[in-house]
Amino acid sequence: NAGQSNGAQKGNAGGKGAIKSNVSAYVVQTEKISNQITATGTIRANEDVQLQSELSGKIIKLNFNEGTKVSKGQLLVKINDADYQAQYKKLQLQSTLAEQTLQRQKQLLSINGISQQEFDVAQSQYNTIKADMDYATAQILKTEIKSPFDGIIGLKNVSEGAFITPAIIIASVQQIDPVKLDFAVPERYAAFLKKDGEVLFTIEGIQGQLKGQIFAVEPKIDLATRSILVRAICPNSKGNIYPGSFAQVKIILSDIPDAMMIPTESLIPDVGGQKVFILKDGLSTFARVETGIRTDSKIQITKGLKTGDTVLTRGIMQLKPNVSVNITNLK
Repeated sequence: NAGQSNGAQKGNAGGKGAIKSNVSAYVVQTEKISNQITATGTIRANEDVQLQSELSGKIIKLNFNEGTKVSKGQLLVKINDADYQAQYKKLQLQSTLAEQTLQRQKQLLSINGISQQEFDVAQSQYNTIKADMDYATAQILKTEIKSPFDGIIGLKNVSEGAFITPAIIIASVQQIDPVKLDFAVPERYAAFLKKDGEVLFTIEGIQGQLKGQIFAVEPKIDLATRSILVRAICPNSKGNIYPGSFAQVKIILSDIPDAMMIPTESLIPDVGGQKVFILKDGLSTFARVETGIRTDSKIQITKGLKTGDTVLTRGIMQLKPNVSVNITNLK
């Protein structure tokens, strides 16, 4: 019985007559991969402003069509300025009279016909009227709302003849060529983010990858997420990239021409690090490994394996070291 027991133990350890485990295997080989960052981002307009009046008043002219291009400086909205215009004309008349008075007072002062104080009073009155005219001019300018940049105006929220206040948003103007792409990446990649670096991204509804360039990097790391905010800029001559869109972002950091890759499923984590089963002399054997870059289905091995090693992939959950295996699928 003891002899039979010892024989069984030898068999279970991989000796002759042992039951072989069915496993899949992968022959280690090198391949070219890209070290890259992936993130999610949001498309924003290059410039975006909401049109609001600085004054309360009645709209007497809306000089735009919704959803059309507008030019920088183009008059978009005119508010009734009749009161300010009347005030300005009144101040013009007062200014003319004050100027004439000042000239007479100046002549009298030259012949000591009046005191310096009387001349200073006339000078002050004239300057006060001029200041009032400047204020009236500023108020008249505020009744004209112009486009701050070249862009596209959105949908209007008011109609001609409506009375508006500074709290009312009339419409929005957006510049969408180019557009901005905002995204966040983990702080460990901060050193890799360079101005003008290439960014690849995809947007639902647009086929293929789009390209942009890193425009600016936030000079601080977010304490809550331990990530850094990045802004890229992308041309949008077709106008088919809309602000607010969700984007999948990818930044290629470097290309590795001879990376040693194995299927991710073959990696076994344990207390001491990570290991894999390899096939050696027909038996399963542990190999301690160090890892690098992950892709969707594979992981880079930086230490512990060499090209040509056979790594066991599937059927390894119950596998033990020094056990005979039967390879059912080899890649």
